[in-house]
Amino acid sequence: MKEIYADNNATTRVDEAVFEEMRPYFCELYGNPSSMHFFGGQVQRKINEARNRTAALLGAHPEEIIFNACGTEGNNTAIRSALEAFPERRHIITTRVEHPAVLTPCRNLAKKGYRVTELSVDGEGRLSLDELRAAVDEDTAIVSIMYANNETGVVFPIEEIGAIVKEKGALFHTDAVQAVGKIPLNMAESTVDMLSLSGHKLHASKGVGALYVRKGVPFRPFMVGGHQERSRRAGTENTAGIIALGKACELAGQYLEDENSRVRAMRDRLEAEILRLIPNVRVNGGAAQRLPNTCSVAFEYVEGEAILLLMSEKGICASSGSACTSGSLEPSHVLRAMGVPFTCAHGSIRFSLSRYTTDQDIDTIIREIVPIIQHLRELSPFGREFLAKG
Repeated sequence: MKEIYADNNATTRVDEAVFEEMRPYFCELYGNPSSMHFFGGQVQRKINEARNRTAALLGAHPEEIIFNACGTEGNNTAIRSALEAFPERRHIITTRVEHPAVLTPCRNLAKKGYRVTELSVDGEGRLSLDELRAAVDEDTAIVSIMYANNETGVVFPIEEIGAIVKEKGALFHTDAVQAVGKIPLNMAESTVDMLSLSGHKLHASKGVGALYVRKGVPFRPFMVGGHQERSRRAGTENTAGIIALGKACELAGQYLEDENSRVRAMRDRLEAEILRLIPNVRVNGGAAQRLPNTCSVAFEYVEGEAILLLMSEKGICASSGSACTSGSLEPSHVLRAMGVPFTCAHGSIRFSLSRYTTDQDIDTIIREIVPIIQHLRELSPFGREFLAKG
Protein backbone atom coordinates (compact mmCIF):
# COMPACT_ATOMS: atom_id res chain seq x y z
CA MET A 1 0.00 0.00 0.00
CA LYS A 2 1.44 3.34 -1.06
CA GLU A 3 1.17 5.97 1.65
CA ILE A 4 -0.35 9.36 0.94
CA TYR A 5 1.36 11.73 3.31
CA ALA A 6 -0.72 14.79 4.17
CA ASP A 7 0.79 15.62 7.55
CA ASN A 8 3.59 17.97 6.51
CA ASN A 9 2.92 20.50 9.28
CA ALA A 10 4.01 17.75 11.67
CA THR A 11 7.20 16.92 9.80
CA THR A 12 8.43 16.64 6.22
CA ARG A 13 10.32 14.21 4.07
CA VAL A 14 14.01 15.09 3.78
CA ASP A 15 14.70 16.23 0.23
CA GLU A 16 17.10 13.84 -1.50
CA ALA A 17 19.32 16.76 -2.52
CA VAL A 18 19.46 17.79 1.14
CA PHE A 19 20.40 14.26 2.20
CA GLU A 20 23.17 14.06 -0.38
CA GLU A 21 24.57 17.39 0.76
CA MET A 22 24.75 16.33 4.40
CA ARG A 23 25.90 12.72 3.79
CA PRO A 24 29.71 13.36 3.61
CA TYR A 25 29.71 15.07 7.01
CA PHE A 26 29.03 11.89 8.92
CA CYS A 27 31.88 9.58 7.97
CA GLU A 28 34.21 11.53 5.67
CA LEU A 29 34.33 15.22 6.60
CA TYR A 30 33.75 14.68 10.30
CA GLY A 31 36.07 17.35 11.71
CA ASN A 32 35.02 19.70 14.50
CA PRO A 33 34.34 23.09 12.87
CA SER A 34 35.89 24.84 15.89
CA SER A 35 39.26 23.14 15.34
CA MET A 36 42.10 25.25 13.96
CA HIS A 37 43.43 22.62 11.53
CA PHE A 38 42.43 22.35 7.88
CA PHE A 39 40.21 19.31 8.48
CA GLY A 40 37.93 21.30 10.78
CA GLY A 41 38.29 24.44 8.70
CA GLN A 42 36.64 22.92 5.65
CA VAL A 43 33.66 22.01 7.81
CA GLN A 44 33.45 25.55 9.16
CA ARG A 45 33.36 26.90 5.63
CA LYS A 46 30.40 24.66 4.87
CA ILE A 47 28.60 25.92 7.97
CA ASN A 48 29.24 29.47 6.80
CA GLU A 49 27.66 28.55 3.48
CA ALA A 50 24.62 27.14 5.30
CA ARG A 51 24.33 30.37 7.27
CA ASN A 52 24.36 32.39 4.05
CA ARG A 53 21.68 30.15 2.53
CA THR A 54 19.45 30.36 5.60
CA ALA A 55 19.83 34.14 5.75
CA ALA A 56 18.99 34.46 2.06
CA LEU A 57 15.64 32.71 2.49
CA LEU A 58 14.76 35.08 5.34
CA GLY A 59 16.06 38.23 3.68
CA ALA A 60 18.49 38.60 6.59
CA HIS A 61 22.22 39.09 7.16
CA PRO A 62 24.24 35.89 7.82
CA GLU A 63 25.47 37.19 11.19
CA GLU A 64 21.84 37.47 12.31
CA ILE A 65 21.41 33.67 12.13
CA ILE A 66 22.04 31.52 15.21
CA PHE A 67 21.87 27.77 14.58
CA ASN A 68 20.26 25.67 17.30
CA ALA A 69 18.40 22.39 17.80
CA CYS A 70 14.78 23.25 16.96
CA GLY A 71 11.96 25.75 16.99
CA THR A 72 11.22 25.04 20.64
CA GLU A 73 14.74 26.07 21.62
CA GLY A 74 14.46 29.20 19.51
CA ASN A 75 11.17 30.19 21.15
CA ASN A 76 12.45 29.62 24.68
CA THR A 77 15.68 31.46 23.90
CA ALA A 78 13.94 34.52 22.47
CA ILE A 79 11.54 34.89 25.40
CA ARG A 80 14.16 34.37 28.10
CA SER A 81 16.66 36.62 26.34
CA ALA A 82 14.20 39.51 26.28
CA LEU A 83 13.40 39.12 29.97
CA GLU A 84 17.11 39.12 30.86
CA ALA A 85 17.82 42.08 28.60
CA PHE A 86 15.01 44.10 30.22
CA PRO A 87 14.87 42.85 33.84
CA GLU A 88 12.77 45.82 34.91
CA ARG A 89 9.97 44.76 32.54
CA ARG A 90 7.73 41.98 33.82
CA HIS A 91 5.07 41.67 31.13
CA ILE A 92 4.83 39.13 28.27
CA ILE A 93 2.19 39.13 25.54
CA THR A 94 1.31 36.10 23.42
CA THR A 95 -1.88 34.53 22.04
CA ARG A 96 -4.22 31.76 23.09
CA VAL A 97 -3.49 29.83 19.86
CA GLU A 98 0.31 29.60 20.10
CA HIS A 99 2.19 26.34 19.89
CA PRO A 100 2.95 24.80 23.32
CA ALA A 101 6.61 25.71 22.68
CA VAL A 102 5.55 29.32 23.42
CA LEU A 103 2.52 28.86 25.67
CA THR A 104 4.23 26.50 28.12
CA PRO A 105 7.28 28.68 28.90
CA CYS A 106 5.03 31.75 29.16
CA ARG A 107 2.70 30.01 31.60
CA ASN A 108 5.67 28.74 33.60
CA LEU A 109 6.94 32.31 33.84
CA ALA A 110 3.51 33.44 35.02
CA LYS A 111 3.91 31.08 37.98
CA LYS A 112 7.15 32.88 38.79
CA GLY A 113 5.50 36.27 39.02
CA TYR A 114 5.59 37.56 35.45
CA ARG A 115 2.43 39.09 34.01
CA VAL A 116 1.34 37.18 30.92
CA THR A 117 -1.40 38.33 28.53
CA GLU A 118 -2.84 35.79 26.11
CA LEU A 119 -4.66 37.57 23.29
CA SER A 120 -7.87 36.09 21.91
CA VAL A 121 -8.83 35.32 18.31
CA ASP A 122 -12.13 35.45 16.47
CA GLY A 123 -14.07 32.56 14.96
CA GLU A 124 -11.75 32.48 11.95
CA GLY A 125 -8.61 32.46 14.09
CA ARG A 126 -7.78 36.12 13.42
CA LEU A 127 -6.11 38.37 15.96
CA SER A 128 -7.53 41.72 17.07
CA LEU A 129 -4.95 44.46 16.66
CA ASP A 130 -7.02 46.68 18.95
CA GLU A 131 -6.73 44.11 21.74
CA LEU A 132 -2.97 43.98 21.23
CA ARG A 133 -2.74 47.78 21.22
CA ALA A 134 -4.61 47.93 24.52
CA ALA A 135 -2.45 45.21 26.10
CA VAL A 136 1.09 46.38 25.30
CA ASP A 137 2.52 48.94 27.76
CA GLU A 138 5.79 50.27 29.15
CA ASP A 139 6.14 47.13 31.30
CA THR A 140 6.04 44.79 28.27
CA ALA A 141 9.40 43.11 27.63
CA ILE A 142 8.42 40.91 24.69
CA VAL A 143 5.50 40.09 22.45
CA SER A 144 5.68 36.55 21.01
CA ILE A 145 3.10 35.85 18.31
CA MET A 146 3.31 33.08 15.73
CA TYR A 147 3.62 33.93 12.04
CA ALA A 148 1.10 31.27 11.01
CA ASN A 149 -0.91 28.79 13.04
CA ASN A 150 0.18 25.17 12.84
CA GLU A 151 -3.37 23.76 12.98
CA THR A 152 -5.40 26.11 10.79
CA GLY A 153 -2.66 27.77 8.73
CA VAL A 154 -4.08 31.22 9.59
CA VAL A 155 -1.43 33.89 8.95
CA PHE A 156 -1.22 36.82 11.39
CA PRO A 157 -0.54 40.45 10.31
CA ILE A 158 3.04 40.32 11.52
CA GLU A 159 4.22 43.71 10.27
CA GLU A 160 1.26 45.54 11.79
CA ILE A 161 1.81 43.70 15.06
CA GLY A 162 5.48 44.66 15.08
CA ALA A 163 4.69 48.33 14.49
CA ILE A 164 2.38 48.37 17.53
CA VAL A 165 4.98 46.63 19.68
CA LYS A 166 7.70 49.10 18.67
CA GLU A 167 5.59 52.05 19.89
CA LYS A 168 6.14 50.83 23.46
CA GLY A 169 9.80 49.84 23.02
CA ALA A 170 9.20 46.12 23.54
CA LEU A 171 10.81 43.32 21.53
CA PHE A 172 8.83 41.32 19.00
CA HIS A 173 9.43 37.61 18.44
CA THR A 174 7.59 35.36 16.02
CA ASP A 175 7.44 31.59 15.88
CA ALA A 176 7.68 31.17 12.10
CA VAL A 177 8.21 27.41 12.13
CA GLN A 178 5.21 26.83 9.84
CA ALA A 179 5.70 29.91 7.66
CA VAL A 180 9.35 29.63 6.59
CA GLY A 181 9.59 28.09 3.13
CA LYS A 182 5.84 28.42 2.46
CA ILE A 183 5.38 32.18 2.10
CA PRO A 184 7.93 34.90 1.24
CA LEU A 185 9.71 36.56 4.18
CA ASN A 186 11.99 39.60 4.20
CA MET A 187 13.53 40.42 7.56
CA ALA A 188 15.43 43.37 6.09
CA GLU A 189 12.12 45.21 5.75
CA SER A 190 10.36 43.63 8.73
CA THR A 191 9.37 44.82 12.20
CA VAL A 192 10.37 41.42 13.63
CA ASP A 193 13.25 41.39 16.14
CA MET A 194 13.58 37.62 16.53
CA LEU A 195 12.25 34.69 14.49
CA SER A 196 12.33 30.93 15.13
CA LEU A 197 12.45 28.24 12.45
CA SER A 198 12.85 24.47 12.38
CA GLY A 199 14.58 22.37 9.73
CA HIS A 200 12.28 19.36 9.71
CA LYS A 201 9.32 21.53 8.66
CA LEU A 202 10.98 22.43 5.34
CA HIS A 203 12.50 19.15 4.16
CA ALA A 204 15.70 19.20 6.24
CA SER A 205 16.58 16.75 8.99
CA LYS A 206 15.16 16.72 12.50
CA GLY A 207 17.15 18.19 15.39
CA VAL A 208 18.25 21.44 13.75
CA GLY A 209 16.78 24.93 13.65
CA ALA A 210 17.75 28.56 13.74
CA LEU A 211 16.93 31.78 15.54
CA TYR A 212 17.10 35.04 13.64
CA VAL A 213 18.14 37.99 15.84
CA ARG A 214 18.11 41.40 14.21
CA LYS A 215 21.33 43.42 14.37
CA GLY A 216 21.32 45.70 17.39
CA VAL A 217 18.70 43.74 19.34
CA PRO A 218 19.97 42.99 22.86
CA PHE A 219 20.51 39.25 23.18
CA ARG A 220 21.31 36.99 26.12
CA PRO A 221 22.25 33.38 25.26
CA PHE A 222 20.18 30.52 26.60
CA MET A 223 22.90 27.87 26.10
CA VAL A 224 26.25 28.91 27.58
CA GLY A 225 29.62 27.19 27.66
CA GLY A 226 31.75 27.31 24.54
CA HIS A 227 32.16 30.07 21.97
CA GLN A 228 30.20 28.49 19.16
CA GLU A 229 27.81 30.70 17.16
CA ARG A 230 29.79 33.80 18.20
CA SER A 231 29.14 32.91 21.88
CA ARG A 232 25.39 33.06 21.33
CA ARG A 233 24.66 29.32 21.43
CA ALA A 234 27.19 27.05 23.10
CA GLY A 235 27.67 23.42 22.13
CA THR A 236 29.43 21.55 19.35
CA GLU A 237 27.60 22.28 16.13
CA ASN A 238 25.24 19.74 14.59
CA THR A 239 27.31 19.95 11.43
CA ALA A 240 25.32 17.65 9.17
CA GLY A 241 22.04 19.10 10.38
CA ILE A 242 23.16 22.69 9.82
CA ILE A 243 24.34 21.85 6.31
CA ALA A 244 21.01 20.14 5.65
CA LEU A 245 19.13 23.21 6.85
CA GLY A 246 21.15 25.49 4.60
CA LYS A 247 20.47 23.36 1.53
CA ALA A 248 16.79 23.02 2.45
CA CYS A 249 16.50 26.82 2.73
CA GLU A 250 18.10 27.23 -0.68
CA LEU A 251 15.61 24.77 -2.21
CA ALA A 252 12.67 26.32 -0.33
CA GLY A 253 13.42 29.63 -2.01
CA GLN A 254 13.31 27.93 -5.39
CA TYR A 255 9.98 26.23 -4.59
CA LEU A 256 8.16 29.25 -3.11
CA GLU A 257 6.26 29.90 -6.33
CA ASP A 258 5.24 26.24 -6.51
CA GLU A 259 4.01 26.35 -2.89
CA ASN A 260 1.86 29.37 -3.62
CA SER A 261 0.46 28.17 -6.93
CA ARG A 262 0.35 24.41 -7.51
CA VAL A 263 0.23 23.38 -3.83
CA ARG A 264 -2.34 26.07 -3.03
CA ALA A 265 -4.50 24.93 -5.96
CA MET A 266 -4.46 21.33 -4.68
CA ARG A 267 -5.41 22.50 -1.18
CA ASP A 268 -8.26 24.60 -2.57
CA ARG A 269 -9.54 21.71 -4.68
CA LEU A 270 -9.46 19.36 -1.71
CA GLU A 271 -11.50 21.80 0.36
CA ALA A 272 -13.97 22.56 -2.41
CA GLU A 273 -14.67 18.89 -3.11
CA ILE A 274 -15.08 18.01 0.56
CA LEU A 275 -17.53 20.88 1.01
CA ARG A 276 -19.40 19.85 -2.14
CA LEU A 277 -19.65 16.14 -1.40
CA ILE A 278 -20.11 16.05 2.38
CA PRO A 279 -22.80 18.01 4.26
CA ASN A 280 -22.25 19.75 7.62
CA VAL A 281 -18.59 20.49 7.15
CA ARG A 282 -16.66 23.68 7.87
CA VAL A 283 -13.14 24.83 7.05
CA ASN A 284 -11.54 26.16 10.23
CA GLY A 285 -10.13 29.59 9.46
CA GLY A 286 -11.39 29.35 5.89
CA ALA A 287 -12.23 33.06 5.65
CA ALA A 288 -8.80 34.18 6.88
CA GLN A 289 -5.49 34.48 5.07
CA ARG A 290 -3.82 31.08 5.37
CA LEU A 291 -0.70 29.17 4.45
CA PRO A 292 -1.04 27.67 0.98
CA ASN A 293 -0.62 24.07 2.13
CA THR A 294 -2.89 23.85 5.18
CA CYS A 295 -6.50 22.71 5.36
CA SER A 296 -8.28 22.18 8.68
CA VAL A 297 -11.70 20.63 8.09
CA ALA A 298 -14.34 19.99 10.75
CA PHE A 299 -16.82 17.16 10.16
CA GLU A 300 -19.84 17.34 12.44
CA TYR A 301 -21.14 14.30 14.35
CA VAL A 302 -17.93 12.22 14.06
CA GLU A 303 -14.74 11.82 16.06
CA GLY A 304 -11.45 12.94 14.55
CA GLU A 305 -9.61 9.94 15.97
CA ALA A 306 -11.95 7.53 14.19
CA ILE A 307 -11.51 9.40 10.91
CA LEU A 308 -7.73 9.21 11.25
CA LEU A 309 -7.77 5.49 11.97
CA LEU A 310 -9.95 4.67 8.98
CA MET A 311 -7.93 6.91 6.69
CA SER A 312 -4.74 5.29 7.94
CA GLU A 313 -6.14 1.90 6.90
CA LYS A 314 -6.38 3.36 3.39
CA GLY A 315 -2.80 4.61 3.53
CA ILE A 316 -3.72 8.27 4.13
CA CYS A 317 -1.71 10.10 6.78
CA ALA A 318 -3.17 13.28 8.30
CA SER A 319 -3.64 14.63 11.82
CA SER A 320 -6.48 15.61 14.09
CA GLY A 321 -7.42 19.09 15.14
CA SER A 322 -8.47 17.53 18.40
CA ALA A 323 -6.40 16.12 21.24
CA CYS A 324 -8.14 12.74 20.95
CA THR A 325 -4.91 10.99 20.00
CA SER A 326 -3.40 11.90 23.37
CA GLY A 327 -6.31 10.26 25.20
CA SER A 328 -8.06 13.56 26.01
CA LEU A 329 -11.71 14.21 25.28
CA GLU A 330 -11.02 17.93 24.98
CA PRO A 331 -10.63 19.49 21.52
CA SER A 332 -7.46 21.41 20.71
CA HIS A 333 -6.77 24.70 22.47
CA VAL A 334 -6.66 26.42 19.07
CA LEU A 335 -10.18 25.36 18.11
CA ARG A 336 -11.47 26.18 21.60
CA ALA A 337 -9.97 29.65 21.36
CA MET A 338 -11.71 30.12 17.99
CA GLY A 339 -15.05 29.11 19.49
CA VAL A 340 -15.48 26.20 17.08
CA PRO A 341 -18.66 24.35 18.13
CA PHE A 342 -18.04 21.24 20.20
CA THR A 343 -19.62 18.95 17.60
CA CYS A 344 -17.22 20.30 14.96
CA ALA A 345 -14.07 20.59 17.05
CA HIS A 346 -14.01 16.87 17.86
CA GLY A 347 -14.27 15.98 14.19
CA SER A 348 -11.54 18.28 12.91
CA ILE A 349 -8.85 16.92 10.61
CA ARG A 350 -5.78 18.78 9.35
CA PHE A 351 -4.46 18.01 5.90
CA SER A 352 -1.08 19.66 5.28
CA LEU A 353 0.44 19.27 1.82
CA SER A 354 3.95 19.72 0.40
CA ARG A 355 5.72 19.94 -2.92
CA TYR A 356 5.70 16.14 -2.99
CA THR A 357 1.89 16.00 -2.90
CA THR A 358 0.33 15.10 -6.23
CA ASP A 359 -3.08 15.59 -7.83
CA GLN A 360 -3.51 11.82 -7.65
CA ASP A 361 -3.02 12.02 -3.87
CA ILE A 362 -5.78 14.60 -3.65
CA ASP A 363 -8.06 12.43 -5.81
CA THR A 364 -7.52 9.50 -3.44
CA ILE A 365 -8.19 11.53 -0.31
CA ILE A 366 -11.44 12.86 -1.78
CA ARG A 367 -12.51 9.39 -2.93
CA GLU A 368 -11.84 7.77 0.45
CA ILE A 369 -12.99 10.47 2.87
CA VAL A 370 -16.59 10.56 1.61
CA PRO A 371 -17.54 6.95 2.52
CA ILE A 372 -15.51 7.17 5.74
CA ILE A 373 -17.56 10.10 7.02
CA GLN A 374 -20.80 8.47 5.85
CA HIS A 375 -19.90 5.24 7.67
CA LEU A 376 -18.96 6.98 10.92
CA ARG A 377 -22.10 9.09 10.94
CA GLU A 378 -24.18 5.93 10.52
CA LEU A 379 -22.48 4.52 13.64
CA SER A 380 -23.00 7.65 15.74
CA PRO A 381 -26.37 8.33 17.45
CA PHE A 382 -26.06 12.02 16.58
CA GLY A 383 -24.93 11.13 13.09
CA ARG A 384 -27.87 8.80 12.51
CA GLU A 385 -30.23 11.54 13.68
CA PHE A 386 -28.57 13.97 11.26
CA LEU A 387 -28.78 11.49 8.37
CA ALA A 388 -32.44 10.80 9.13
CA LYS A 389 -33.25 14.50 8.91
CA GLY A 390 -31.33 14.74 5.63
